[in-house]
Amino acid sequence: MLTPSVILSIQKLCSLHVGPIDLDINAQQCIGLSGSSGCGKSILLRAIADLTDHTGKMFLKGESYSSIEAPDWRRRVQLVPAESLWWHSSVSEHFQQPINQQYLSLLALKPKIEQQAVNQLSTGQKQRLAILRSLEKKPQVLLLDEPTASLDRDNTERVEALISTYLSTANAAAIWVSHDPEQLTRVANQGYKLVEGQLVTASSHEGDQA
Repeated sequence: MLTPSVILSIQKLCSLHVGPIDLDINAQQCIGLSGSSGCGKSILLRAIADLTDHTGKMFLKGESYSSIEAPDWRRRVQLVPAESLWWHSSVSEHFQQPINQQYLSLLALKPKIEQQAVNQLSTGQKQRLAILRSLEKKPQVLLLDEPTASLDRDNTERVEALISTYLSTANAAAIWVSHDPEQLTRVANQGYKLVEGQLVTASSHEGDQA
């Protein structure tokens, strides 16, 4: 039986060459995930988000994955991919309501960016806006696939601070994929490495961070 603090419970999850994976993620917890290129980190995130074929069981706040409609699961368990997709011409068309001004400010984005055309955005702007697009849906779990890969140090720190604030205020959880061990030390309170399809506890992340 799940304890009240567990947001997401993953049991025997398998997808392609990844798994079986067992993992419990608590409220306000950020799991750091590292591993060599091609080891399956993105596959694992996509499986958790129900965006690729998989087997096994998942529970979101005690509710079985099998009992939740796919669109609702994907809203509550939000994947922020390494390369975001933009299918409309303007930024505003990708948001259901005006972008949270506080979030824009925290990410050093000007309010007028909402009216810009997508093809006028830099890669870094797209990456930050993709995070805000996911937060608009108020997810219970964030799956972050290299969310700061295209950002400089200052903007990386801004994203890290925003995600930390969101997890705390929304009582949400996250899995954060990064190739930067220093970043994972900053953002995660538990770390794993994906090795041959299995999660191995990262020694530098054992237990809670001080």
